[in-house]
Formats: sequence, C-alpha cells, structure tokens
Amino acid sequence: MKQDILIIQPLMPELSEVLHQHYHCHRLYEQTDVAAFLQAHAGKIKAVATRGDVGLAADLMAALPALELIAVFGVGTDGIDLSAARDRGITVTITSGILTDDVADLALALMLGVSRQIVAQDAFLRSGAWQERPPQLGYKLCGKRVGIMGLGKIGAAIARRCAGFDMQIGYCNSRQSEEPAWQRFGDLHQLAQFSDFLVLAVPGDARNRKMVDAEILSALGEEGILINVARGAVVNEDDLIEALQNQVIRGAGLDVFENEPAIDARFAGLTNTVLMPHIASATVETRQAMAQNVADNLAGWFAGKGAITPVE
Repeated sequence: MKQDILIIQPLMPELSEVLHQHYHCHRLYEQTDVAAFLQAHAGKIKAVATRGDVGLAADLMAALPALELIAVFGVGTDGIDLSAARDRGITVTITSGILTDDVADLALALMLGVSRQIVAQDAFLRSGAWQERPPQLGYKLCGKRVGIMGLGKIGAAIARRCAGFDMQIGYCNSRQSEEPAWQRFGDLHQLAQFSDFLVLAVPGDARNRKMVDAEILSALGEEGILINVARGAVVNEDDLIEALQNQVIRGAGLDVFENEPAIDARFAGLTNTVLMPHIASATVETRQAMAQNVADNLAGWFAGKGAITPVE
C-alpha cells in the first residue's frame, strides 16, 4: 500500500515522476478548496515534499495530524516553523551540502559580472557601439576585500574561492573560523566598512530580515558591491534600489528577491546590477542530486531507516 504524501508546489518533473511512482501524491497547488481537501485527506498524510523557497505554512502544518516528515528540495527552512516541528516530533530534511558548490560558484560569477561589467560589455559589443568608441573600464576582483555575512557551508565555500583570487577575507559568524588569515568582525556594519564586496550567505529567517538597509549600504560605500545569494528578505529593497540609483554603492549582483518572481520593477532599470532569477543551484547535476536526496529521505523514512539529511 502506497503512503500518502502532500506536494505543496510543483517540483522538478523528474522528482515528481519518482514520487508519483512510489507514493499516493496529493498536489496542494491543484486544490481549489483547500479546507475540503484537508477535511478529506489530512489524517492520511504522513510526509510533505516542498521547496526551500516555499516551505510549509504553519497553519497547514497544524492541520496535518499524522505528519512525520517534511522533505525540502533545497536548504532554506525559513518558510518552516522548525520549533513547532520539533515540538511535534516532525523531522525536517534538506538537501544539505549538495548545492554548496553551485551557490558559491554563482557568488563568484556575480562578483566578476558586476565588477567587470560583463552583461553591459556584452550588450555594448552586440549593439555595434565598439566600432564607435572604446568600452568602459571595469574594476579588479583580485586583491580586493570581501566580507561574507554568514560562514556556514556556503559562506566558507565562497571564502575559499575568493582566497584563490588573492582577496582579503572578512566575515561575520557566530563561530570563529579555523582559518587564521580570515578576519572576523563583530557585526555587519563593521564588515560592510571593511568590504569592497559584501556577500550575503545567511538564512532568510526573521532574525536576519532586512538586515542590509540604508545604514549598511552607506557603510559599504560608493566603491562597494553587494552580492546576495541568500534570500531577498535579508535586504531592504527600497533602500538598496535607492542606493543603486544614487551611486551610494557601485553595484549589486542579486540572485534572490523579496517577491519572486514578481520582483520590484525598478530593478529592471538599473544598469549597475547583474540580476539572476534565483538559479544559484540550477545546474543539471545539482538539481538531479537534490531530487535524489529528497526521494532517498522519503524512502529511508518509510522503510524505517530514518532520514538521511535531517536539519540539525
């Protein structure tokens, strides 16, 4: 007999196919009357499959009395009340470690993209303007100072890549790094003052909401570049747009936004940015591995072997 699981929002097709083969899948995103659906099926659902950018709403979790496992396609848990899950004995799993390298790679790509004006230079060449005037000069990455807010697995991977560019590395984190050459700062303001590039790699939970505001951007300064591969909610977007419009900072490379995919229309008019549609982990290899991890967590759980990558 197949176990009942609830899929909150569409997953990648390969993962969806596997789940439908092995489980009785209920697709919440197709329900027109959620209350009626829950009344009919909530008591049978033992597991939820969701995405890191979607999570599981607190009221929906509370409405699933048989829930045992929340399997997240991603590493973000800001959309899940972990405390409530622990209190109920619900295990939450993430695709831990799988997407670290891809996110770190994109952070470096954004750093280079903004500092070397790669998007603008590409448009300049394609327009034919090179025949009329020389291209504008970009700015170096090598030897500059990078400040990394959050030195977890992703932040540390970014730092190691920056070390390969002979950059000076600073960071803010609750724990001291074992790397003696990396300089630890007491708060984000101090880190921003240090940085030529300020890279955000923190969880998007309530404690970090809008932590980058006008004050932090002013501390980063007119030669500074902001890179966000964390969550859009950690930045005050009104303050950031104003800072970019008025050259308070040099530029920004952003993979995440507060209201995805309906982002603030003002971003499209900024020429000192490189904007990505939340694709830091979007490589074929990594997405396949993430899908396998979700499937393995569910299979292990229902086989009585436990979850493979539970949230610690």
